[in-house]
Amino acid sequence: MAHCLAAVSSFSPSAVRRRLSSQVANVVSSRSSVSFHSRQMSFVSISSRPSSLRFKICCAAMGEAQAKKETVDKVCMIVKKQLAVPDGTPVTAESKFSELGADSLDTVEIVMGLEEEFNITVDETSAQDIATVQDAANLIEKLVTEKTA
Repeated sequence: MAHCLAAVSSFSPSAVRRRLSSQVANVVSSRSSVSFHSRQMSFVSISSRPSSLRFKICCAAMGEAQAKKETVDKVCMIVKKQLAVPDGTPVTAESKFSELGADSLDTVEIVMGLEEEFNITVDETSAQDIATVQDAANLIEKLVTEKTA
């Protein structure tokens, strides 16, 4: 898959879509992103910001556990409370802490709130990998499962 992506000289969702359509199923593209499913990965997303020449590739391995809706909802509630997100502002599994206005101190406070709510301990390395509500919920489920095992 990486070889195929490297062959695209400049990031263009339409160019990536043309290049990948014969190799993967369910290619969905927009002006700034391309998402698809492949045999090796259950989900791949490529996105680009118009003001930047960089692009990001996100992969979720098949079989990777996704957190339960209840856990995601609880994390959303904690994030809204910690960041004092105004009513009516949506906070979803895909919400990035940085896009909600969180700085590094806010993120530490969110992690502390999650630790208290779920009675878990998040190590520093894992805490640094949390960027979205879904990341936090997945980590919580993993830690709770390990704790009860």
